[in-house]
Amino acid sequence: MSRIAIAECKQEVSTFNPAPSRYENFRTARGQAVLDYHRSVKEEVGGALSVFDTAKHVDPAPAFAASSNTSGGVLAADSFDRLSGEFLDSLSELGSVDAAYFSLHGAMQAANENDPEGYLLQEARRILGEEIPFVVSLDLHGILTDRMLEHSDAVVAFHTYPHVDFFETGARAAKLLLQIVAGDVCPVTARVKIPVLARGDEMITDTGAVSECIRLAESIEASEAGLSAGVMWGNPFTDVPELRTNSFVVMNGDQAAAQKQAIELANCFWKHHEKMQVPLTRLADAVQQAAAVSSGTVVMIDAADATSSGASGDSNAIVREAVSQRYRGRLLAPIVDAAAVQQAMAAGVGATIHTTVGGALDPARFQPLAVEARVRSLSDGRFFSESFGWNWNAGNTAVLEADNVTLVVGTHPVSLFDRSWFYANGQDPERFDMVVVKSPHCESHMFADWCAKLINVDAPGSTSANLNGLGHTICDRPIFPLDPSVTFHPVADIFRRS
Repeated sequence: MSRIAIAECKQEVSTFNPAPSRYENFRTARGQAVLDYHRSVKEEVGGALSVFDTAKHVDPAPAFAASSNTSGGVLAADSFDRLSGEFLDSLSELGSVDAAYFSLHGAMQAANENDPEGYLLQEARRILGEEIPFVVSLDLHGILTDRMLEHSDAVVAFHTYPHVDFFETGARAAKLLLQIVAGDVCPVTARVKIPVLARGDEMITDTGAVSECIRLAESIEASEAGLSAGVMWGNPFTDVPELRTNSFVVMNGDQAAAQKQAIELANCFWKHHEKMQVPLTRLADAVQQAAAVSSGTVVMIDAADATSSGASGDSNAIVREAVSQRYRGRLLAPIVDAAAVQQAMAAGVGATIHTTVGGALDPARFQPLAVEARVRSLSDGRFFSESFGWNWNAGNTAVLEADNVTLVVGTHPVSLFDRSWFYANGQDPERFDMVVVKSPHCESHMFADWCAKLINVDAPGSTSANLNGLGHTICDRPIFPLDPSVTFHPVADIFRRS
């Protein structure tokens, strides 16, 4: 029997969100509970288990699983110490294992560690030994550091954005790990650093320019010696020293082919890099454009406050501008404001309250907006995501109606890359004239396929696609688009453990 350790630690953060993440923001499980949870959801660990469970002579050894309820600000130091301590202690308690599968994100950051994933892999090596193979699955928004590659035998990354291949990525990682354990392959990794921070529609893997890179990566993986390949363009809001785009190729023993194809992937990405930004519409102009639409729903993309990318979720910028311009259409918007929710809970359904909304977590960017509102409904904020059926928790939640504005107000940030928070609180976006969507991209059927107009709004926020205004201080420089006249001369670094 091959005994395979299984561990997870996932979060994506925005360095520019002033509200720190904490241990309490994570769903955690240990031992058998890891298997019980992940056999019921379609995430990476579940995909890996679908392979391990059907393989002969494999004994899954669950250690620890931690996944943040949503992205957020930098993880507080004491919280990272607790989280990493539990992660590593659980590995120590496993005893002898023959291999390890790790489900990581790649864009974590802690107040006391700029490379949490690299640290966890380094310490896992110390605990589990230098000889056993490690395979790591990653989000393509992850930051691929030297330390991560030095302490893993191979990495496998998502191929889709918006992400729909969580389960499949875990399965690919597990299959590769079993090949290594069986001695059928000897992985060698080539990685090319690409000085680009990318955002925008060209990053949509079905339709954008990056699709050429993804198809190339998939063809490399399907080749005779190909084991894994991809482009990871990182999370441009996680300001850490090794922030950038990376191409990587993992081949079976063929270093020269790995180098050549990693460079080919990198050049493919660089060819399109100037397109990989978001054309934004000024906030005031966006509201004016929305008001000019005579029928149908206008979707206002507020990616600057995208909680799934690490923002605080308490922006009221678009609502404030609409109120200022006396916009009279029916407006639906999500917002995080624990105090407003608490006031609504105390008043009860049907009551009218005078409160403020917004600016509760990021007051430097957003000023509280005073409203007189009727409490339409109250809930505990627990719901299942429309996209994957995941169990989400926004804390106590209130629907407030202030004249023509309907606000779904939560206690805690929650990922908003689909419509489930609206639906869970009785709100159908198609019944509104303007809907604020706090996600850079949702699957097209969520909004884009049916809305009358979709506007990418240049609003303030800690995940703004207007990258030059965020204030990066420690990432690799020069880098596009933060610096002028960035040049690219691809060099493939090699990582090989045996």
